Amino acid sequence: VDIDGIREPVSGSFLYGNNIISGAVVPSSNAIGLHFYPIWEAGTLDEWLYNGGPYQLVILHFLIGISAYMGRQWELSYRLGMRPWICVAYSAPVSAAFAVFLVYPFGQGSFSDGMPLGISGTFNFMFVFQAEHNILMHPFHMAGVAGMFGGSLFSAMHGSLVTSSLIKETTENESQNYGYKFGQEEETYNIVAAHGYFGRLIFQYASFNNSRSLHFFLAVFPVVCVWLTSMGICTMAFNLNGFNFNQSIVDANGKVVPTWADVLNRANLGFEVMHESNAHNFP
Repeated sequence: VDIDGIREPVSGSFLYGNNIISGAVVPSSNAIGLHFYPIWEAGTLDEWLYNGGPYQLVILHFLIGISAYMGRQWELSYRLGMRPWICVAYSAPVSAAFAVFLVYPFGQGSFSDGMPLGISGTFNFMFVFQAEHNILMHPFHMAGVAGMFGGSLFSAMHGSLVTSSLIKETTENESQNYGYKFGQEEETYNIVAAHGYFGRLIFQYASFNNSRSLHFFLAVFPVVCVWLTSMGICTMAFNLNGFNFNQSIVDANGKVVPTWADVLNRANLGFEVMHESNAHNFP
């Protein structure tokens, strides 16, 4: 695919020697921009492939599919008399997909700026995004990192606490799992014991004593953080970027005191000069 529109095609196909890491559906050509590019708009199939038509085909159907699936989750919950929060939680990854596949290309003016559908392509997208928008210094990205790592920690802690405080219903020769019957009214674990352990491990008020508020927190924390990250991508799509500390800190003698911001700035310049090397002229 001639991704940059400068007659320098990039291959994502296994047939051209790519492996599972380097293979990708390469984004549409910069020459196409934001134009809708179905197969019938190209003169030949080869032209459509060369201009990256499959990328639009895949992402547009994918976005329709995940949106419909979110609606399906709401409808199924509604018909079963359940509350609607499953589809609300699912809206977090949906918003992330819309941010990187649709909103960001719209803001930048071309589908060639969308995220490639491949492993190394995703990493390349992340590096270029950092170089152009300094996303690591954006508060919403920081919230997303906290949500992912924090959510993983809380999930692991919750699972281990529940598993460690199961109410014993079986003998030593049976699996503890046989002590649970689907639909049973009785609690399957002792939340008081789990609360007591965690309250002593950290401090009393760090532990939930209400099962509903606990599970609400486990759901809402990562979801809100991913929403914030998606909002960050959407704002950076229109070049409202992360904080740039372009002025270095200097001591009384005028000597630069290196900081993390200086390291980031130099790394960003390195990424920039490697990406689209013909477009950047650094002194």
